[in-house]
Amino acid sequence: MPEFWRASGFHLLARNAAGHLAVSDDFLRAYLLRPEIHPIDDSCAAERSLHAALMDAPRRAVAAAALDAIADEDARDNYRLMLRFRDRLIAAGTVEACYAGLFRGDAIDVPPLFIDQLAHVILRNVLDGCEDALQLRAAELFFREQKATLREEQLLLADLETVSMHAAGSRYGGLGRLIVEAQGSLGRVDLDVLGSANADRYWERESRFDTVIPIQHGSAALEALCRVIEAWIGHFHGVVVEVHGVSAIEESRWRWHIGLDAESTAILNDLWHGREVESGRMRRIVALFRLTFAEREAMRADLAGAALVLALSMNEDDVVRMKPQNLLTNLPLAAAAA
Repeated sequence: MPEFWRASGFHLLARNAAGHLAVSDDFLRAYLLRPEIHPIDDSCAAERSLHAALMDAPRRAVAAAALDAIADEDARDNYRLMLRFRDRLIAAGTVEACYAGLFRGDAIDVPPLFIDQLAHVILRNVLDGCEDALQLRAAELFFREQKATLREEQLLLADLETVSMHAAGSRYGGLGRLIVEAQGSLGRVDLDVLGSANADRYWERESRFDTVIPIQHGSAALEALCRVIEAWIGHFHGVVVEVHGVSAIEESRWRWHIGLDAESTAILNDLWHGREVESGRMRRIVALFRLTFAEREAMRADLAGAALVLALSMNEDDVVRMKPQNLLTNLPLAAAAA
């Protein structure tokens, strides 16, 4: 079985009895090695001392005075932010519990980068042993922003950061070239697009985020994304669901919907309330899904047996920013209702 996503930090963690990732000292140390935290040549003695102490004992309590003694204001702020996040991880006990807990309050005080990193390592756990390369590439949507473009009636998704690097003139080797137009848009793509026939090429570049997938209805990559959504829900909620891509919303008045990003949430809310949605906004929807529960009893009693509508959209800049946490907070579970 090929290894994948080595940079996720999965190798620093071990599963507990429930199959979730128990927070380890080595995982906490990884945050101390980030460039925002690791001392540089100009770092003061207080900063170096604190960093060494935390590397030795990453769960160590840090007094306010130790932070105040750091000379550089940005470094002080970075430590405060990192330590707040560290304390969340320690208190939660598992990476999954920390991730889910971030979305239970009104305000999220964790940088988006950290949230995406948690999703990355959780999916590495969820997909451990996966032999379907398209599922792994589709799973990147959970923690990597994508640039959408239409080419020869295919709706293609490429990693936004990779596209931006090409636009800035950076060089990436490998599978073809991205030809990027002036404003950093994907423009046209001169790149082998991953599908069922050539998906194994992903294994050669699984941590480079430089492959492209078609996401339109009927594509193998879209069905792969459905399998990832099913696995994500099963891992967190312990329920079995079936997700399939659809070309249109079949129900004339659906019972429940979940937007997988901010744009989709707004569009589905407007449609639900009978508001007119102009065609330009509707065209931003890149995928529609139908979700059903394997067991009626797992759903809220008033919705038992109903199919759920899911949508994924790009914004006005053709960027897809998926919010997988919406599948945790908005799923109508019987247990949550109780």
